Amino acid sequence: MSNQTTYTLTVPQDKARMRLDRFLAEALPDLSRSRLKSLIESGQVMRDGGTPVTGPAAKVKAGEVYDVNVPAAIPAEPQAQAIPLNVAFEDSDLIVIDKPPDLVVHPAPGHADGTLVNALLAHCAGSLSGIGGVTRPGIVHRLDKGTSGLMVAAKNDIAHRHLAKQLETRKLERRYQALVWGVPNPAKGEIEGAIGRNPANRKKMAVVKRGGKAALTRYRVHKAFGTLASLVECRLATGRTHQIRVHLADLGYPVLGDPLYGGGAGRRLKGVSDEFRQTLKELDHQALHAFSIGFFHPTGGKKISLESKLPKYFNDLLKVLEKN
Repeated sequence: MSNQTTYTLTVPQDKARMRLDRFLAEALPDLSRSRLKSLIESGQVMRDGGTPVTGPAAKVKAGEVYDVNVPAAIPAEPQAQAIPLNVAFEDSDLIVIDKPPDLVVHPAPGHADGTLVNALLAHCAGSLSGIGGVTRPGIVHRLDKGTSGLMVAAKNDIAHRHLAKQLETRKLERRYQALVWGVPNPAKGEIEGAIGRNPANRKKMAVVKRGGKAALTRYRVHKAFGTLASLVECRLATGRTHQIRVHLADLGYPVLGDPLYGGGAGRRLKGVSDEFRQTLKELDHQALHAFSIGFFHPTGGKKISLESKLPKYFNDLLKVLEKN
């Protein structure tokens, strides 16, 4: 059984110059405009046999043919699963989790269960505010599967709205530690570049000139290990998908172990110790850890600041880099 439905649509003369999302919404009334926008931005809409169109505002032309791939729906109600969690803070309004790098945040194709959402449903005994596999109410922000560290989730609608507003207005502070190839120069600065889907590979994001969302990452080098690698602290001013990983790779300093954006690692390994080679080989995810989070409590207003110790995989890399 196919896991997606594909609609093929030809643009008639009287729809020429219409926005793509509006044209699709009129042609496919069973799909909401927001759903169609998401499909466009994720590379599921192809023009004339294969070119992804990732801008909802793109103008269509008469005679163009669009294929719209609609993946099978993910169940809206994930099942509660008793998955161990490292809880950094919890009260009746919210919970802060110190996430391990192998835990996916929410159900998605390929990860229907065994996620943080499933774990929270069990841990909070149904007190989270209507958490769902697609819309993720209660999940204020997320970390990539391979990224470890602190993230906050709301337990009720009021907390969710307040925390989401803090995220939008940049009052929810997030700091990360990253081990990167090379040593960024200058040692302190900002990386600014809109992020959107990579037109050549829709599974990846990229710094793009058109169709992306504004993104800003502030960084500073904590420690350099010769010219091989460095420990870098990053602060998010925005929260785009894969933002730190994409920005650092675009600058020329990809995160160690990054399976998507860490290309070219082989050429950097000349002259390194066997111990470092082996430690890096055993790493199957990016060396990126969300070590600090700060926000104002949604009901009490008190500032909450939490820090997480670096996990074992990160310290193992630091130790071999110190000796290399």
